[in-house]
Amino acid sequence: MATAYYWHDDCRRHVTPQGHPERVARLGAVADALQGLALDRRAAPVGEIADIARVHPQRYIDTIRAAIPETGSCALDGDTHVSPGSWDAALRAVGGICAAVDAVLGGAVRNAFVGCRPPGHHAETERAMGFCLFGNVSIAAKNALDHHGLARVAIVDFDVHHGNGTQDLLWDEPRAFFASSHQMPLYPGTGAPSQTGGHGNVLNVPLGPNSGSRAMRAAYERTILPAVESFDPDLILISAGFDAHERDPLAQLNWTTEDFAWVTGAICDVADRVCGGKVVSTLEGGYDLEGLRDGVAAHVKVLMEHGA
Repeated sequence: MATAYYWHDDCRRHVTPQGHPERVARLGAVADALQGLALDRRAAPVGEIADIARVHPQRYIDTIRAAIPETGSCALDGDTHVSPGSWDAALRAVGGICAAVDAVLGGAVRNAFVGCRPPGHHAETERAMGFCLFGNVSIAAKNALDHHGLARVAIVDFDVHHGNGTQDLLWDEPRAFFASSHQMPLYPGTGAPSQTGGHGNVLNVPLGPNSGSRAMRAAYERTILPAVESFDPDLILISAGFDAHERDPLAQLNWTTEDFAWVTGAICDVADRVCGGKVVSTLEGGYDLEGLRDGVAAHVKVLMEHGA
């Protein structure tokens, strides 16, 4: 068995305005992080509109496609922009995570990391926001449930920002459990513990600014990991944001590189116990290039240890 890595150069064609934190150079940092590692490297295929439509209505999909400019950039909101290559990039991000689910559930690999962009966990049912167009991880969860016939899927999101989109898209899906740690107060302002989903299937664990490693590890050991294990999923998906890193300019949780290795290992340990180690991780945030590089390297090396 091995760890698969899904990527595609089309994801570099999603070009944001100069100075935007979610920039093409992020993929260079990911490539640097994974250089020389013995990964099963696979090109992300083009995602299927039918998969996107599992969580987004067709009218929203059409709206995003119609917004893609022939030249230059188009702002969907103050943070979220599209360029001529954004549609192809978004489809590769969807296709990559769905292909990763196929490979892991088919037994070709034990786990996988999807290093594509744009990210997805802020995209709501009919609203692009927070640099995100489509809810990649939610699409993958519904693919696993509806196409592959799994009974339960869990998503763990350790991005520094709350995954409001994932919460919105899976709020009424009892077969999916969404657990998030995130800084609060911080964009997008959602993620209070009182937000528990339509079926008790959402767990939000806010962390205070400058709370650091100790608070994060306690939150996972005492609350998040026991809840995920109790849900007994057939697959664990990870929204892997690296903007909680102490170097990141957009937040102040101040995690170390070792914290990303620790949380990855802890999630994989749960997966080993409940679902045969089946884990698919997908890139979300992380905006300091050095912090992103180091965090991704730590994360994927632990996936590889568990995938061997």
